[in-house]
Amino acid sequence: MRHYPSDSSEARGRIVALAMMADGAIDPSELRLLDAEQTIARLGLDPDSFDRVFYDFCTDMLGTAHRVSSGQLELDTDTIDLLLDEVRQPQLRAATLRTMLDIVHADEQLAGGEAVLIARAMKCWSLDLHQVYMLAASSRQTLASSIHRAAHA
Repeated sequence: MRHYPSDSSEARGRIVALAMMADGAIDPSELRLLDAEQTIARLGLDPDSFDRVFYDFCTDMLGTAHRVSSGQLELDTDTIDLLLDEVRQPQLRAATLRTMLDIVHADEQLAGGEAVLIARAMKCWSLDLHQVYMLAASSRQTLASSIHRAAHA
């Protein structure tokens, strides 16, 4: 897998791409969520940049992942941990995990791969659900204030 700078928009975007692919396919409800919730903009990416990060993730996955009996590709935990480790700031971790939760719940089903990924992120980042929602809400308020100030400057 390629390396992105710590806490970069690309590193966070790749983790969101991983969450989208955790059940083996992209669901239309996940794509709608990306647009409706301005998820890509909150990551600090524009749609073209997110598409590039997603494409690069899929390309890297083809060369890194191993194929399981179902025919799907699967990343090992060491690789997932390396991807998760590229997000280090606690508020960015919480906001990213909140986005991951939104993605995996978009289709109102939680597949096994999605549950494993969420549990792994919570463990690696030492977060519980309460922290995720509190820190993510704080981050969204800060982002909204920044956007409001920029719009009125």
